[in-house]
Amino acid sequence: MIEKRASAKKKARELAKYIRSERPDYAYLKSLFQHLRSELEIEVPKSNKKLPYVPTEEELKRYYEVVWKAKNFQDMMIVKTLMYTGVRVSELISIKLADIDFHYCQIRINKGKGSKDRIVPFPQTFKELLAMHTDSMKKKQAAYLFESSWKKKYTDRGIRKILAKYSEEAKLSQNLSPHKLRHFLLTWLKKQGIDDALIQPYSGHESRKSLEVYSKLAITDAQNEYNEVINEFPI
Repeated sequence: MIEKRASAKKKARELAKYIRSERPDYAYLKSLFQHLRSELEIEVPKSNKKLPYVPTEEELKRYYEVVWKAKNFQDMMIVKTLMYTGVRVSELISIKLADIDFHYCQIRINKGKGSKDRIVPFPQTFKELLAMHTDSMKKKQAAYLFESSWKKKYTDRGIRKILAKYSEEAKLSQNLSPHKLRHFLLTWLKKQGIDDALIQPYSGHESRKSLEVYSKLAITDAQNEYNEVINEFPI
């Protein structure tokens, strides 16, 4: 039977009497309690991190079927761009028309997460549709790949609302957010046997300073691996 403990507040007052003369600051107290845990052989409990939800191929196909039937070309392009590139929503809404290289089938992501730049590939099979959309945006004198009817780039919230609408219509158990589509692509590429080192260039890592060197070395190999498997992508 465990005896009743004194309250933590009361015990803290007692301890304070012993250490007040040391004029402790935060760093001192932090170190003190680290040593105290060690003396009392108390282990810090590890938090159980949940694995991110990744949609199944069947869910992704059911989702895209709804997108296709809606016949909204720009929505379809938004969804496909997210699916094929794995970019974050903040990166998607900042893609400019000038960032797309149709010769190499690549999109330059400027100042992505952590203000880092990188290049992401898209499949050859997506090239024609993307070119059609780009030409349409140029005729509207747009600067960004995706802009609203008010000639303003989409917001993070706006993109999420679009995806949530189709998730609801597809009757999925969870909304397919941009990040879930990103998880699906990166997980799917891993399942195809592509090494982490080759996924890394377009998952988001290299800085502006090293991008040029990195693109000459690893991005070509990464693109080749991507091109080999992307034709098997479920959408």
